[in-house]
Amino acid sequence: MLKRLEAYFEFARLETNWRTEILAGVTTFLTMAYIVLVNPAILADAGVPLPAVTAATCLSAAFGSILMGIVARYPIALAPGMGLNAYFTYTVCVKMHVPWQTALGAVFISGVLFLAITAIGIRQMILRAIPHQLYAAVAGGIGLFIAFIGFQHAGLVVRDPNTLVGIGSIRNPTAYLALFGLLMMVALEIRKVKGSILIGVLTVTAIAACMHMVHWTPSSGGAGALTQTAFKLNIWGALHKGLLEIIFVFFFVDLFDNLGTLVAVTKRAGLIAPDYSIPRLNRILFADATSTVFGSFMGTSTVTSYVESTAGVAAGGRSGVTAIVTGLLFLGAIGAAPFIGVVPQAATAPALILVGSLMLAAISEIQWLDPLVAVPAFLTLVLIPFTFSIANGLGFGIIAWAILHLLAGKARREDWLLYLIAALFLARFIYIGAS
Repeated sequence: MLKRLEAYFEFARLETNWRTEILAGVTTFLTMAYIVLVNPAILADAGVPLPAVTAATCLSAAFGSILMGIVARYPIALAPGMGLNAYFTYTVCVKMHVPWQTALGAVFISGVLFLAITAIGIRQMILRAIPHQLYAAVAGGIGLFIAFIGFQHAGLVVRDPNTLVGIGSIRNPTAYLALFGLLMMVALEIRKVKGSILIGVLTVTAIAACMHMVHWTPSSGGAGALTQTAFKLNIWGALHKGLLEIIFVFFFVDLFDNLGTLVAVTKRAGLIAPDYSIPRLNRILFADATSTVFGSFMGTSTVTSYVESTAGVAAGGRSGVTAIVTGLLFLGAIGAAPFIGVVPQAATAPALILVGSLMLAAISEIQWLDPLVAVPAFLTLVLIPFTFSIANGLGFGIIAWAILHLLAGKARREDWLLYLIAALFLARFIYIGAS
C-alpha cells in the first residue's frame, strides 16, 4: 500500500520521503495556525458566532488542504484568506450593513465563478498570459512580504507615526527569542539538518513556555457549533441586493492572490516545467475554487492558497502529502482550536523571515539590465510588501509591462489577454482611488 502511495505522489521523482513530507506538513501548519484564532476574531465582528466560525475555519482549511494534496498533489495548503476576511467584515457587513449570511452568499457566487472559468480554461489562460519573467519577481516579492510579516511578529519592525515603520526594541523578549530562533534555524540549514525550521519553532516554543510567554484561553466550540453557520448562506439575498461589486472584489483579489501564491510556491519547490508551465494546473485551480464554495457553506469567507506553504517547501515538502498532513492537523484543531495559541509569534516569526530570505534567490533570474523587464519586475517586487497585497504588486507589474512594451513598439497581437488584464487592473486601481 505504501509503495502505491509513494508512486502516486511521485516520491522517487521528487526525491522525497514520508519523514520529510510529514515534517514539512507540520511546519506549514505551525506557520499558518494563527488563522484559527485570527479569522474567527475578524468574522465575529460581522456577527458570525465565534465558536461556529472557529470550527468552520478549521474544517475549511482541512478540506482545502487535503483536497489540494490528493487531487493536485502539490504541497500547497489552503485556509480562509487574510485581507478578504477583513473586507468581508468591515466593508461588506459593517460599512454596507449587509448581513453575514448574505455576504456568504456573495462568497459562494464568487467560488462558483471560479469553478466556471476554471472549467472553460480562462484561469489557465490568465496564468499563461503573465510573462514568465515576472514569476521570479512575484516569488521574490512574496519573500519580502512574508519576511516583513515575520519581522512584525517578532517586534523588530514596529509602527512609527513619522516614518510609517521603525525598529523595535531588541530587549523585547519576543524580539530576542525570534532572533535566537532565526540563528538556530540558519545554523541547522547550513548543516543540512532535515526539519530545521520545525526544530527551531518547537525549541523557541519550549523556551517561551519556560519564560511564561505562552498564554491561551480555552473556550467552548468544536464541530457541534457548526450548526450556527453551516448552510446559513443567503445566495438569493446576494443576487437580489445586486452585490456585483462585492462579488467582483472577492473574485478579482482572490484570483490574483492565488495565482501569485501558486507561482511562488511552485517556483520555490522547483515544480515549474522548463517551458514555464505548471503541471496539473487545472487540478490546482479546481481545488482552490471548490474550497471557496465549501467554505461559504460552512460559514467562512473566501478560502485561498496560503503563502506560508513556502515554509513547508523550505522544510523539504515537495508532494501533496505535505498539504494532506497540514489538512489533517487543521482537522484535529477543530476540537483543540483554543490551544493553537500555544505556539507564540516569537517561534513562527523566524520561520517566516528565513523562508522569505530563501525566496529572494529567485530574483537572480531577472534581467536587471533590460528596463522593459527590470522596471515591471521591480514594481512587482517592492509593491507586494509595501501595499501588503500580492494582487496589487502583480497588478502594477503587469500594467508597467504592458505600457512599456507598447511605448517601445514591442506589443504583440498574441499578448491581447495580458493587455486586457492590465486594463482591468488599471480600472480597479482607479476605482479604489475614487472610492
